[in-house]
Amino acid sequence: MRVALGNDHRGYPIRGKVLEVLERLGHDIVDVGTFSSEPVDYPDIAERVGRMISNGEADRAILICGTGLGMCISANKVAGVRAAPCHDDLTAEMSRRHNDANVLCLSADTLGERLIDRMIEIWLSTPFEGGRHARRVGKISLIEEEAKKWLPDNCQS
Repeated sequence: MRVALGNDHRGYPIRGKVLEVLERLGHDIVDVGTFSSEPVDYPDIAERVGRMISNGEADRAILICGTGLGMCISANKVAGVRAAPCHDDLTAEMSRRHNDANVLCLSADTLGERLIDRMIEIWLSTPFEGGRHARRVGKISLIEEEAKKWLPDNCQS
């Protein structure tokens, strides 16, 4: 699986651990950085990664910031992205099983290394359940399509 990875400066301290897990699991990684602890704006990273999901350059993605929330909010502005901020095994599993999340958002400030390792493994290996959940995910896509009607052409992703 091709997995895009993005982080801001607050996510930088755990990006190495995330890369290690992805490599161990044998995934093709597209690392968009940032590559230091110098301050950057998380929306720029989230948009870049979100567009990779939207245009098919990556199958899934992982975004890391201090809480995971800013990255999640930003990534979800890109059509086709279903980003979820996960904080334990259950949210990692259910974001995939029921919501078909394609972007995992992690908190560098609140998650330990073993938990990160487990969550990534669970999130990448859990299939989308489909069924009634497919209908609901389809409704999310309809909301995106409706929103596009109200945007000027130069603002659509």
